[in-house]
Amino acid sequence: MQHIIDRFISYVTIDTESDASSTTTPSTAKQWDLANKLVEELKTIGLQDVTIDDKAYIMATLPSNVDHEVATIGFISHFDTTPDFTGANVKPQVIPNYDGKDIILNAEQNIILSPSYFKDLLQYKGQTLITTDGTTLLGADDKAGITEIVTAMEFLINNPEIKHGKIRIGFTPDEEIGRGAHHFDVEKFAADWAYTMDGSQVGELEYENFNAAGAKIIFKGKSVHPGYAKGKMINSMLIANDFINELPKEETPQDTKGYEGFFHVHHLTGSIEETVLELIIRDHNKKKFEKRKDLIAKIAKKFNKKFAKKFGEDIVITEVKDQYYNMKEKVVPVKHIVDIAESAMRELGIKPLIKPIRGGTDGCQLSYKGLPCPNIFAGGHNFHGKYEYVPVESMQKAVNVIVRIAELTAKGDYLKKEEKPKRRR
Repeated sequence: MQHIIDRFISYVTIDTESDASSTTTPSTAKQWDLANKLVEELKTIGLQDVTIDDKAYIMATLPSNVDHEVATIGFISHFDTTPDFTGANVKPQVIPNYDGKDIILNAEQNIILSPSYFKDLLQYKGQTLITTDGTTLLGADDKAGITEIVTAMEFLINNPEIKHGKIRIGFTPDEEIGRGAHHFDVEKFAADWAYTMDGSQVGELEYENFNAAGAKIIFKGKSVHPGYAKGKMINSMLIANDFINELPKEETPQDTKGYEGFFHVHHLTGSIEETVLELIIRDHNKKKFEKRKDLIAKIAKKFNKKFAKKFGEDIVITEVKDQYYNMKEKVVPVKHIVDIAESAMRELGIKPLIKPIRGGTDGCQLSYKGLPCPNIFAGGHNFHGKYEYVPVESMQKAVNVIVRIAELTAKGDYLKKEEKPKRRR
């Protein structure tokens, strides 16, 4: 496992934080540092057709070693990290034979990774964990996925007796800001289907996700000296607060789970004259998703009507943009691609955890671009913050799943299964 540890650390110590305010692709120049390293590494391990385009999208090929026709499959991960928490100067800590107790990430700042709060830790007693030093995120989202894909390809190259069809791999920038699939050339990738290695705990297998939209709402106001403001001042910050209070109180991320949707206010900046509110809208159900967007418009209309005479124009201006949709619609017609991954896990003694994603992956957008793309675990926990960690054994299991999927696909048994009526489970 040391090989996996060394590879993973070599990736996470390179800062690849993306930036939603940027208009370039990749959104930050520093993403090129890891992208260029990956290109050289893919060539070194023996992959073919290694390419990187002018937007840092990387693709490579492992040729088939069977003499019969078989589907071309792909494995995809992203190399950027979230701007929600700093990814600069990551100093990973390797904790061998974890004893199930508190892990001191940073003694000076009293930052502790504790199983009393993060109960998932207890699943990994006796295993090797990689954590942060408490001052940065780790970057297992999704450099664990990249580590697993590269390691699996290297293993297949070094063990040619393992039969597989043509495999394409792809690494993307800017997934964390919702743009990872925007410039992904599905036609060039030329796979029948793919898997993103971008999930969390061992066994996760996901082919349903939120329908997603982002909303930017601008509130206008009028600034007047507070001593003479009676009947004249309009404080845009207070209007924004009233708007937020019109949203369903218990439909927030912290109050929902499973298939339950939500509104999530994530940025609010303002002054008396103007306040900008940014929120995201999420729901697995398409009809409920549309109703959520309609609610934003209805609340805005209500406020504009209320202030029409006093302000003279719309006081609330809304901009709602769809971000991605539930991949289920595109994956269910080719459900065998999920079945193969499920079979691979079961054959390896891994219990599949098939559940909806309370978020999105590159695969959501890729599925709508013609590349059906379920999501598989990469092993990490507590993404996007200082408590992030990944068990090395989980990464090894993900490598094994990739290899087994390649083997099962090469057998072509899924074609026979598709011709038979499916049993209900």
